[in-house]
Amino acid sequence: MKKSFAVLGLGRFGESVVRTLYETHQDVLAVDVSEERVNALMDVATQSMIADTQEEEVLRGLNIDTFDYVIIGIGNNMEASIMTTLLVKELGAKNVIAKAETQAHGRVLKRVGADRVVFPERDMGQSIVRKLLSKHILSFIDLDAKYTLAEIAISDPKFANKSLEELDLRKRFDLNVIAIHHKDKANISPKPTDMIYLEDILTVVGPVQSVESLDDTLQNTQ
Repeated sequence: MKKSFAVLGLGRFGESVVRTLYETHQDVLAVDVSEERVNALMDVATQSMIADTQEEEVLRGLNIDTFDYVIIGIGNNMEASIMTTLLVKELGAKNVIAKAETQAHGRVLKRVGADRVVFPERDMGQSIVRKLLSKHILSFIDLDAKYTLAEIAISDPKFANKSLEELDLRKRFDLNVIAIHHKDKANISPKPTDMIYLEDILTVVGPVQSVESLDDTLQNTQ
């Protein structure tokens, strides 16, 4: 289902978000004070605008409260990032995701109303290290400080040719399996009776420590 996104701030993070949304055929408004950055995405974004998002009238004119998600990609100008977050929430934006450069920046963004704060550089670094240290974790998306969504490759025969019910990852590792990828097919919202085979990839949600515990188990049983 199509959703509407407003991306405010088109640095590396904002540009990447706009291009990814474009690839998934979403409606995207791209806004930045830089004419060069806006022009670079004119053929990608549904709409684009050169504007200062610290101006309340600008945001009001964009009908910022009508978007499903507002993503604030301003990072190097902390004042602009905070002011933009404050204004979009005051104007009724429903789901505001703001980029932070530091923990202190993130705390302020939360206090002025951001529904979610992301740390792209930190998260990328953690993801790279996890991939280097593990043969089974293919990707990590941290949902917050404690919970993550991860893709786990099943390369241990002891975990193969069993149903989800038999593996019982929820009880053993406190993990919920939300998808099974078998060859080129994806089974979304699998049933307890669905089977797991060697080389399948499981998408799981749960505590970071639980994902790491499953990864350790897979490594230790080989």
